[in-house]
Amino acid sequence: MAEALGVASSVIAVVELSVKVLSLCLQYSREVKNAKDDIERLRKEVATFKATADELKALLETPHGKELKTSQQLVSVIEDGHSTLGKVEQRLRPSTGRKAMSRFGMRALKWPFESKDVEGTIHNLERCRGNISLALNIDQTVILQNVDDRTTLHQLPIAHGASFDSKAEEHNPTCLPNTREELLKEIDRWIDDPKSKTTFWLNGMAGMGKSTIARTVAHSRSKRGDLGASFFIKRGEIDRGNLNKLMSTLAHQLAFSIPGVAFFIKKALDANPAIVGKSVKEQFEKLIQGPLSEVAATPIAPSSVVIVIDALDECDQEADIRLLINIFSQAKTLRPHLRVFLTSRPELPIRLGFNEVQGSYQDLVLHDIPTQIVEHDIIVFLNDEFKKIRHNFNMTVGDERKLPPDWPGRPTVQSLAQVAVPLFIFAATVCRNKKIQAYRFL
Repeated sequence: MAEALGVASSVIAVVELSVKVLSLCLQYSREVKNAKDDIERLRKEVATFKATADELKALLETPHGKELKTSQQLVSVIEDGHSTLGKVEQRLRPSTGRKAMSRFGMRALKWPFESKDVEGTIHNLERCRGNISLALNIDQTVILQNVDDRTTLHQLPIAHGASFDSKAEEHNPTCLPNTREELLKEIDRWIDDPKSKTTFWLNGMAGMGKSTIARTVAHSRSKRGDLGASFFIKRGEIDRGNLNKLMSTLAHQLAFSIPGVAFFIKKALDANPAIVGKSVKEQFEKLIQGPLSEVAATPIAPSSVVIVIDALDECDQEADIRLLINIFSQAKTLRPHLRVFLTSRPELPIRLGFNEVQGSYQDLVLHDIPTQIVEHDIIVFLNDEFKKIRHNFNMTVGDERKLPPDWPGRPTVQSLAQVAVPLFIFAATVCRNKKIQAYRFL
């Protein structure tokens, strides 16, 4: 069946082919006496498969058809079913000689399958039907229980402002183009490699740009479509400085970012409405790991799901830090691959936490990045910031007071960068002070 066919056309073709196979099964059941059980088993499975395809066809033809994200991804599954039915139809179709014998009243049909062949065909159709049914369950939930679902999911307690794209994080920067290039490539390779460790720990002292890198990773993976959730921890804030709402916040984001996951998160909440009050480990297993494992059976499961957690060292309780490291390092899902990106300072509780799970994570120490690479990135940052300061200043003064195009000059930028290495926060502070000085002269 042509790859170009959409899911709707593919379903129509499957329904039509199912009718042909059912008609042939009926003909064989009348004329063949020694394979009644096999014929009936095959007929029942094809009839059930057709009923499922009919249900999908009807749903796709409703006004909500274009909203059915799960079902719209079923083309390959439908094509597998079509291929299986096509092979059955080809073997069941009577040859010209048999048709002629049948016209003269002679029994011409002979059942062309052995029992093991029938078993294999039924297994293939059951597998395809199972995927279609699962997609239908998810999409019907979206349509028929949309309000109920959203009400249930919105009951999850969340930490407002914790996600990378929240209002609270809106003005915080991401990495500039041409900076942190090799580091970001390494993180992408870790995410995309199915054999990678579940957890990646990026550590470095305060002011080295860890949060900026975390926001960049979250932003880029969101554009790629595999960011499941993000949480930027902030010490002292009621909801962002501890783990009380961490798992429920991550689950809430996952429900709206990864297709199909909402259905299974709601299922977990329905099964145990008190789950949000359970231990952090149990919340993770029931609200995150479980739903991700279940969505793996759907045809739209992504190859990886990324969770970004920034500033682990900002967590108020040391015990929570070690608990979180332990939970994520032990987490495994076959597909989609769970990837947890953590950033922190190399403080003792965190080092101890990772020492307990040696061999189960990948790490990168910002101090280990060669000085010349860090200096280059800081120069790019300084040039960008000084360009903004120069532009804003020149927009508000006369020509006689405008700063020259190369202000503050290459030697100055080079000297500042050399002093700043490896601390981006030093460079940012210099630029902030320059901005204040410039405004004083207006």
